[in-house]
Amino acid sequence: MLRRKILDKIYDFYRDNPNRALLITGARQVGKSYIIEQYAKKRFKSFIKIDFIKNPEYKKLFDGALGADELLLRISSVFGKDMVPGKTLIFFDEVQECKEIVTQIKYLVQDGRYTYILSGSLLGVIFNDLLSVPVGYMGILQMFPLDFEEFAWANGVDDKVIDALKYSFDTKTPVDSFIHNRMLELVRLYLIIGGMPASVETFVNSNNLYSVLDVQKNIIELYKKDISKYDKEEKLYLNEIFDLIPSELNSKNKRFILKKLNENAKIKKFNNSFLWLKNAGVALPVYVAEEPQIPLVISKATNLFKLFMGDVGLLASQYADGIQVKILEQKIDINFGAIYENMVAQELSAHGFALYYYNSKKFGELDFLVECDDKVIPIEVKSGKDYYRHKAMNNLIGNKEYGLKAGYVFCNGNIEKKGSVTYLPIYMVMFLKKKELDKNLIYNIDFSDLNSFVTENKEKYGRISYGKSKKTNQL
Repeated sequence: MLRRKILDKIYDFYRDNPNRALLITGARQVGKSYIIEQYAKKRFKSFIKIDFIKNPEYKKLFDGALGADELLLRISSVFGKDMVPGKTLIFFDEVQECKEIVTQIKYLVQDGRYTYILSGSLLGVIFNDLLSVPVGYMGILQMFPLDFEEFAWANGVDDKVIDALKYSFDTKTPVDSFIHNRMLELVRLYLIIGGMPASVETFVNSNNLYSVLDVQKNIIELYKKDISKYDKEEKLYLNEIFDLIPSELNSKNKRFILKKLNENAKIKKFNNSFLWLKNAGVALPVYVAEEPQIPLVISKATNLFKLFMGDVGLLASQYADGIQVKILEQKIDINFGAIYENMVAQELSAHGFALYYYNSKKFGELDFLVECDDKVIPIEVKSGKDYYRHKAMNNLIGNKEYGLKAGYVFCNGNIEKKGSVTYLPIYMVMFLKKKELDKNLIYNIDFSDLNSFVTENKEKYGRISYGKSKKTNQL
């Protein structure tokens, strides 16, 4: 069983929102159904799964149903013996196939006899406009591929090791060399295998990288079929863009060049396609921020961007045969930079960061900019031994106008601090997270002093007629 962080989020959601449904979205094959079934086994006496892809006839349950009573009567005709009020979780799987579910879930939640959870492929959910949820009745959680910490758990690294690494990150003290080298080995595995649950489980159970590659290629084909399925009118260019991601990332500047799609391509024509791929969790666009200042979104330029894969293992699987062995053996004849950057982009995205990079003729190009704790942090990602070279970061930090106090370089080296730049092992990107708001964010304030102030200043405000309604002008 793979240990996933989202399981705790599901627990928290129902603890804080016992009278709401939950929709879990994400790219195909990230483990949505699996984690929901694990949650159900631990918390409910009875579990009903209604899968709209495996059993398309279930969609008829929702056709023309008038309210919760009629809908539950229909469901009971199929699952009646398993429906125990107050003790049953009803799981609607692949909801992108049944658009009516979103309008009906409101009535089911209001009824209150059962708990409801839903899952759907982000690509289908977005194309079918299922994110317009009934306010107050359903929450949404997005699920990602395994992040690096989850991948470490899957490979037998326990919490005491993670805690020791976190202590080094917090105190900026070097990691023990044995632990450091072993964690770099784990990074190289992650670059090859990635975080798709099927890929991770295949490796953990067999240690066969060829089998992993076979799983990855099947996932990519599934993605392409999904894209074709929902892009029936061919108004978008999803498949073309998807196929170009590996080669574009392997180019010198890694920026996505529209002319590779069409000689006369313009960003407006293709913008929806990039948005679909992003929102579907298939790709991760990183837009240029023209000013490294909070908020970065103000200076976002949509015509310049890099496009990463939603999973680094899927990216590696699309390069030439044999790259897996070359990564493990650290061969220097291939460009590791794009794969390292994809890992960082994937991790930052999973931690809730909006993705930006910086580029200017004056200062140079920087791999990432993130907003963290009310400040902008410049980030460089280095796959080679020359990680002390980062001219753009030096230029930005040295510019007093931007007020950048420090930067991170994620690399293969150990923890080291030189001036305003901290060098961190690539695996420590797992600790770069936003601070979560306190759930008990209560702010009490009393405005009665305004009343007292006016009363105490009668001479100044004596002409005010208290307690009498104002006359309104009549049209």
